[in-house]
Amino acid sequence: MIALKLTDKKAFMNQLLCTEVFDHFLLAEATVTKDAAFTIDGHFNASFYSAEELEDEGLADCKILPYARLRPICYQLIRGKHTPVSFKFILMLSPENMANTLARSASGFTPNDIKGILINITFQNGQLLLTTGISYAAFSTTHTLDHEWDAMIQRFLRKNEISYEELS
Repeated sequence: MIALKLTDKKAFMNQLLCTEVFDHFLLAEATVTKDAAFTIDGHFNASFYSAEELEDEGLADCKILPYARLRPICYQLIRGKHTPVSFKFILMLSPENMANTLARSASGFTPNDIKGILINITFQNGQLLLTTGISYAAFSTTHTLDHEWDAMIQRFLRKNEISYEELS
């Protein structure tokens, strides 16, 4: 796990809320605190859709909604003339992207070993942070996957020209 301070808040927020940079992640949860606290639970409610809509939208096997579907709502919650007091976004890899990541990894883990590969984006006290994390199905003493995920996220940020400083 690493913690990164995102140094250009305005540029990052534009990429998070107004572009497709993070759209391939799933949004497990978002909390935005302004004059009131707003929480988005990204867990999918299949009963909202007909069986036909589930197939048409590609959501039949979905447990957590793609960030792309919820990004406009997040944007509406955060935009305005006042900066939020705080917010937190918990983004995770889709099962397909997690399986691809694990297949390329030297860790030896399988999708059955991992509950989620995550990034947490938090804003509090004027500081914007991104932390990485992995939720293991069982305790593990090996940190190979953690280090690989940390490196992947740093490459992802550099590729998308997102400036950051690593916190110790």
